[in-house]
Amino acid sequence: MNDFSWGQLLNPEFYINFELGGIRLGIYVVLLIVFAETGLFAGFFLPGDSLLFLSGIYSRDLVQELFTIESDFLNVFVLGCLVSLAGIIGNEVGYWFGRKSGPFLYSRKDTLIFKKKYLFKARDFYEQYGGGTIIFARFLPIIRTFAPIVGGIVQMNKAKFVLFNIVGSMAWSFSLIFAGHYLYKFFLKTINFDLKEHIEIIVLGIVIVTTAPVLFKLFFGKSKNSEDYEDSEKK
Repeated sequence: MNDFSWGQLLNPEFYINFELGGIRLGIYVVLLIVFAETGLFAGFFLPGDSLLFLSGIYSRDLVQELFTIESDFLNVFVLGCLVSLAGIIGNEVGYWFGRKSGPFLYSRKDTLIFKKKYLFKARDFYEQYGGGTIIFARFLPIIRTFAPIVGGIVQMNKAKFVLFNIVGSMAWSFSLIFAGHYLYKFFLKTINFDLKEHIEIIVLGIVIVTTAPVLFKLFFGKSKNSEDYEDSEKK
């Protein structure tokens, strides 16, 4: 921690290999980030997709911080279960927060970490895809942070939310973690290409693929809700 720099906060490996007092705490940090990104509106900037992909590569190291499992598959499976649970709890917190503070959020002024336009974009997405938003949003940075909050604001049926929450969290967690783990092994075995030595490229690629459509929509897309928001800001 003596060599800490703020730039490390954007590097998923920093969280996976996190140590404090010589004790590895990567698994706890990963679960905390998943919870924050899916349950707290301030967590939209955290590296969710790339973090899960890399967690799959380091699944054995992460799980062994809790207990020893010899089976390679079980290490990945257990990690997927833990991450899914963190995501489910995170969305439940977001839903509860939305139900309790919806009116306040829509009247709140923008701050450095809270932009009302993100809330409107998530609401647009929700209105377009309905309850399925809770599933689809898992794979979209920024949207996945605000979707459960919007679900709470619009009073989405609790039973449906729980179902979509579980399905979405498991699909997101298992797909990225298993992809990271088995693609790493595949490339290493077939063409002797070690993904661990090209982390920057992996992170950049995932960020571009997952955020480009969202960022385009956020900055260039127009919608009724966001236009209403902009009109209200001008008044």
